[in-house]
Amino acid sequence: MPLTNECLKKTLELADLMLQVADAGDAARQDVGCGVLYGVLRDSAYRIKKLAQAEREAHIKKGSWENSG
Repeated sequence: MPLTNECLKKTLELADLMLQVADAGDAARQDVGCGVLYGVLRDSAYRIKKLAQAEREAHIKKGSWENSG
């Protein structure tokens, strides 16, 4: 798989990890500041994931994305 596609896969994995951390952190938070932090983390993860998915779709349409990912 080309490096660009590997980076997109890692970006999607990172966004999923960010969502997991945001959920866990939000559940364990002790104050409003943590809530703000995990809200920003969650929002950023969704934005990153949306962009990476769109780019992956563009690669698929160009035929430069292998079915393994």
